[in-house]
Amino acid sequence: MQERAKSFSIKNWSDDDKPREKLISKGRAVLSDAELIAILIGSGSRSESAVELSKRILASTENSLNELGRLSVKQLMKFKGIGEAKAVTIAAALEIGRRRRGEESVKIEAIGSSRDAYELLQPLMGDLEHEEFWILYLNNSNKVLHKAQLSKGGITGTLVDVRIIMRQALELGAIALILAHNHPSGTLKPSNADKQITQKIKAGGEALDIKVLDHLIITQKNYFSFADDKIL
Repeated sequence: MQERAKSFSIKNWSDDDKPREKLISKGRAVLSDAELIAILIGSGSRSESAVELSKRILASTENSLNELGRLSVKQLMKFKGIGEAKAVTIAAALEIGRRRRGEESVKIEAIGSSRDAYELLQPLMGDLEHEEFWILYLNNSNKVLHKAQLSKGGITGTLVDVRIIMRQALELGAIALILAHNHPSGTLKPSNADKQITQKIKAGGEALDIKVLDHLIITQKNYFSFADDKIL
């Protein structure tokens, strides 16, 4: 039994197979997701190595780092071999990755397509477990003047105060808006409520010559554009 447990230890692997040594000698890009996570958790258990434990954790999320990033510390601790310290380390590392993507999106100065809007907004809401509604206020060059959260926790027509939206647009000197909300369920199909809210805001801006250029439904990996689908 002792010999069997010993064989699972990464210490007994060749240097080419050890995640840390492999990263140092060959670079981080060659490591698998499981190997990178294994470096974070440091050690496995008597029955499996850190890499095998990492593979098991990833398998539970269909090998998706995005899905893994949505797990709470308590959910991570349900895996045998993952205590609080290891769970916190995994959660912190994935949050750093999310924020890094957010920094990249800040470089988008002007919105030239629905993809630009998605790249800017996805880090804000793509991984959320609840629904949020955001608005991008744009100038005549489609430069983003301001990002504002309109509601949190759900979307209904009663939560939309068109007067507040338009007042802020006038204060900012915005002439166009892009609406966006996330669907934690992952579905990209707009609901009747989504369509009604879009038309309500669009109608509210017409008298002030403020255009609604698009409404995006955002999920972890994709988005739906009202404008691209010609239903705006």
